[in-house]
Amino acid sequence: MNKSELPAVLSEELNLPLATSSSIINTIIDAMTEALVKGDNIELRGFCSITVKQYDSYIGRNPKTGVETKVKAKKLPFFRVGKELKEAVNTGKK
Repeated sequence: MNKSELPAVLSEELNLPLATSSSIINTIIDAMTEALVKGDNIELRGFCSITVKQYDSYIGRNPKTGVETKVKAKKLPFFRVGKELKEAVNTGKK
C-alpha cells in the first residue's frame, strides 16, 4: 500500500468523499512531519513510535574508489514497531 491508496481505503471505510479523505490523510502526514521537524516524538500505541536520532559526522569511504570523505552530521527519523503490529504480522491476524 502506498500514500495514494490510503484515501480510497478511508473513503470506503467511512463513506466519505475521496477529496475529503485525501485531505484528512495529508493533514495527518503534515502534522506528523511538523512534529518530527520540531524534535517531538510520535507514539501511536500498538502501531509504532517514531523518534528523531542525531548522528555525528564521520569519515566515510567511497566503496567504488576507496576515497575517504567526511560525512556531515545528520538527523534521521527512527521507526520502532509496536507490539500489537508485530504480533499481527507474525500471526497473520488483524
